[in-house]
Amino acid sequence: MSVIRQLLLLVGLAFLPAIGQALYYRNSTVWQEQPPTDSALVSLAEAESWGDKVLWIDARPDDQFVRGHIPGAIQLNEDQWDTLLREMLTAWSPERKVVVYCSRKTCNLSHEVAERLRKELGEEAAKNIFVLRGGWEEWEQRHH
Repeated sequence: MSVIRQLLLLVGLAFLPAIGQALYYRNSTVWQEQPPTDSALVSLAEAESWGDKVLWIDARPDDQFVRGHIPGAIQLNEDQWDTLLREMLTAWSPERKVVVYCSRKTCNLSHEVAERLRKELGEEAAKNIFVLRGGWEEWEQRHH
């Protein structure tokens, strides 16, 4: 009986890292069809109509940002939040509209960054924080 118990314990322990990883990455799966519901989605046309009032925030990883980004965009992602937030705050003012984007419509990074900004900047600023529908792919298709 103790051999079976030990075997079950070993099998259970072997699955712990996989379960932990599945829980940690549960909202960032590549195969998700729909991005999280965000009441502050904005189209590219509307965001561009705001002109200089827009502060573009790129939520993608470093390598993607380096390969290309919306002109004037500031990078802000979860990996380097504390360092990149300082740069973002120097360019930001409460009356500016913040438009966060990531790679494509199904990318969740922009939603995560926008939500964190809303929490950290407060209610007054939160009403001016948007997520770009279609992300970088949409911008690239329109401008190339």
